[in-house]
Amino acid sequence: MAEVQLSVVIITYNEQRNIGKCIDAIKSIADDIVVIDSFSKDDTLIIAKEKGARVIQHLFQGHIEQKNFAITQAKFPHILSLDADEMPDEIFLTQIKQIKQDWQCDGYSVNRLNNYCGKWIYHGAWYPDVKLRLWDSRKGKWSGTNPHDRYQMTEGSAIKHLPGKILHYSYQSIDEHKKKSDYFSSIAANAYLAKGKKSSWFKIIMSPIFRFTRDYIFKKGFLDGKYGWIIATITANEVAMKYKKLYSLQCTTTG
Repeated sequence: MAEVQLSVVIITYNEQRNIGKCIDAIKSIADDIVVIDSFSKDDTLIIAKEKGARVIQHLFQGHIEQKNFAITQAKFPHILSLDADEMPDEIFLTQIKQIKQDWQCDGYSVNRLNNYCGKWIYHGAWYPDVKLRLWDSRKGKWSGTNPHDRYQMTEGSAIKHLPGKILHYSYQSIDEHKKKSDYFSSIAANAYLAKGKKSSWFKIIMSPIFRFTRDYIFKKGFLDGKYGWIIATITANEVAMKYKKLYSLQCTTTG
């Protein structure tokens, strides 16, 4: 069997901090590297081109929409999809090299390990954080609710979980996390509204309490020390903001 040719697709916006390291990390397994950029204002494009990637600029209409567009720009149907702040560890890279020689399943999942303010997070809702990122693109598409996308494979597809990890360098500061959380809550509120989902004062009050309890206590986020507390707190606040913003949108559209 001939070796499978692999496209690595990466979506970017103002990712000059990460894109070079991301591309360097996957050069050994990529036969095609395509960066779909939503009109970055920093040096993302320059760095990506210098590193040998094909760069295509495309208006951002949502995480799901952008990632599905990225698939259409790949040269090969077999794809590894990454964000610019992600990279495979050595074990996962070795697995990909072996799979290229003998591609047996429709898709392959792997754990993602998140780095938060310089600390690896091994508990709470952030680990093992299983991601389906290596697949035959003819067997599925991106779905979910923005900004939380997931790759949905066609019914009956064979999926295998691999050893190794995707290393995710998420936030360098707590303030950066808070700002992104506010941004994500706005996207989620609008996505919920478009899908006809409803908010209420019960959801605004109880949903963040449930999320914090689940992540910090039942999923043992407390074992990650102060950052476990901070992550669970900001995540719970994001849930509250999402339902508050959705409630406001409901009042605007009905009033």
